[in-house]
Amino acid sequence: VGLVKFDFLGLRNLTIIDLAVKYIRRLDPDWNLNLDELAFDDPAAYEVLKKANTTAIFQLESEGMKKLLAKLEPDRIEDVIAVLALYRPGPLGSGMVEDFIQRKKGRQSIDYFHPDLKACLEPTYGVIVYQEQVMQISQIIGGYTLGGADLLRRAMGKKKAEEMAKHRDIMREGALKKGYDEKLAMHLFDLMEKFAEYGFNKSHTAAYAVISYQTAWLKAHHTAAFMAATLSSDLDDTDSVHIFYDDAVAN
Repeated sequence: VGLVKFDFLGLRNLTIIDLAVKYIRRLDPDWNLNLDELAFDDPAAYEVLKKANTTAIFQLESEGMKKLLAKLEPDRIEDVIAVLALYRPGPLGSGMVEDFIQRKKGRQSIDYFHPDLKACLEPTYGVIVYQEQVMQISQIIGGYTLGGADLLRRAMGKKKAEEMAKHRDIMREGALKKGYDEKLAMHLFDLMEKFAEYGFNKSHTAAYAVISYQTAWLKAHHTAAFMAATLSSDLDDTDSVHIFYDDAVAN
């Protein structure tokens, strides 16, 4: 009917962050840091993630995620963004996650397919993780417009054979027009088609990663205030209180 639809997510973790900040200021009235202005380069915050000390950390609390973090040892925000996109049944089962870890650790060579794609694929060590990367590759190699790239992304997600055949031709013709090798274009198209079923929206996972980082930073630098806020938010769940209490004691 022509109306715009908005989804509003209510995240308890935002309340926890707000409460933790209030507790910190109560302990230190001169403390006036704005968490939204935090730089994403704090070693102590990444140490929390590397050691999988992630109880109460947004999106990173499960046992499976803790095992993945311990293997990956994230040390930059791009790793956190990627791990939130990769920790799903599809990528875990496809070998993408293992490739990502091995490449980060320098145990597997990184292939960007073409020098022109390095900037697009460097943040994920050459692994196509995000829907936005599929769109960028089609623009860079296939000469797609931004709107056309979004149509390709949608077609790949829906796996419509007829549409995919049309896009394959568009990719081939666009690449040849831009002076790229046809074999490269078709190889990339096949890869994009394969990764499209696992591809995640980076803008979504990046927003989550900011909250993950902020909670890790709070746990690293203001453990008492952060754990108190976490306990306060879950007072009606005795099982959670027990888990958080044990974690607070351990930290």
